[in-house]
Amino acid sequence: MIGPYVKKHRKQSILVLLFVGFLVDYLDRMVMSVAVVPIKAEFGLNATEIGVILSSFFFSYAIMQIPGGWLSDKLGSRSIILWSVIIWSVFTVATGFAWSFISLILVRVLFGIGQGGYPSATQKGIADFFEHKERPNASAILMSSNYFGMAFAPLVAAPLLVIMGWRNMFIVLGAVGVVMFYFYWRYYRLPQNEKQEKHIILHKVPNKEWLLNAEVWKITIMWFGAGIVNWGLASWIPSYLSEVRGMNLLSTGFIAALPGITTGVMMLFNGWILDKFFVDREKYFAAAGMVLSAISLYLMFTSESIVAAIIYMNLCMVFKSFAFTVAFSLPHKLMSKRVIGSAMGIINMGAQAAGFLSPLLMGMLITKFSYNAAFWFLIGSCILSIIATVVIRKPSTVDIKILEAENQAI
Repeated sequence: MIGPYVKKHRKQSILVLLFVGFLVDYLDRMVMSVAVVPIKAEFGLNATEIGVILSSFFFSYAIMQIPGGWLSDKLGSRSIILWSVIIWSVFTVATGFAWSFISLILVRVLFGIGQGGYPSATQKGIADFFEHKERPNASAILMSSNYFGMAFAPLVAAPLLVIMGWRNMFIVLGAVGVVMFYFYWRYYRLPQNEKQEKHIILHKVPNKEWLLNAEVWKITIMWFGAGIVNWGLASWIPSYLSEVRGMNLLSTGFIAALPGITTGVMMLFNGWILDKFFVDREKYFAAAGMVLSAISLYLMFTSESIVAAIIYMNLCMVFKSFAFTVAFSLPHKLMSKRVIGSAMGIINMGAQAAGFLSPLLMGMLITKFSYNAAFWFLIGSCILSIIATVVIRKPSTVDIKILEAENQAI
């Protein structure tokens, strides 16, 4: 029954498949932020060492972004998605067998290599299945899955930790990834390659077109600053709520999920807002979001009320999603289909480099100073993102028409 439906509703089915894949991706990735609570106790680790574990994933994940994007353009999205899903699932299972601080770091690094190709491959998939004018909104809908994944992770992780312990939790989640691999292998079929699926098709990638594009690098810096905030909060909020606000593990898991839920819902509307009010003015949408994000972040950690702090935490993540939407939708207006995977590899590298630095630096700041010092670091990153955003050149009508013509010819 699934096969005929996928063929009849190809675009919608592919978008759903990519969306669910991102949910599993983020579930396997983000449960570590909750699991570090019992891991810290079992291995006798301090905040700096926990920061190293959280950052080790992003080290390899960031390095893989550009190669993953380039390979998506070269080999096609299907091959990279399949390899990515099975590799990260294997090392999710392996996390449950870690026996020391060093082994945890090693497994997380290999896990990051597996996940590194997936984001750019999904953006390549959007370009493969959707018309040029449909891609920004399709991309915004797809990337909302990141926040739903962030929300889903603590909601799933907290009960599983209590019921089966952190080791069994990782083994079960890895098995879910293997199931996801089957669905991709069975139903993710590129329309232009359906008769050549058993052969690897090599595409020529014009590297100068994406490597020397100034706007790609501006968007990368914008998303780097926003990524510092994203991964800093995602990695340390469970510990902050537990250690500073005095919440128990189950309550922490629920509260940590709220920003993902509210932001994911907002992401579903961000693409429509861009199309309705910010056509060719996307950078202003992103800049306004980062200004409001910085204000909300300050109000969060200076508030004496835990309820107010939770509200401001949610607002911070919601406003930051404006930049997130622009980072993944604007490149589809600026870049040709033949290099979109490589361009997104650079941009996502910025976010994942932030994912490597943010938990590590925040852990050091928390150890030496306090959580407040770490949150001031996040506010500084908001300012960096704002500066990069306001200097992005808007695409001209001529540029857009040229790209549409190129994409139709590919």
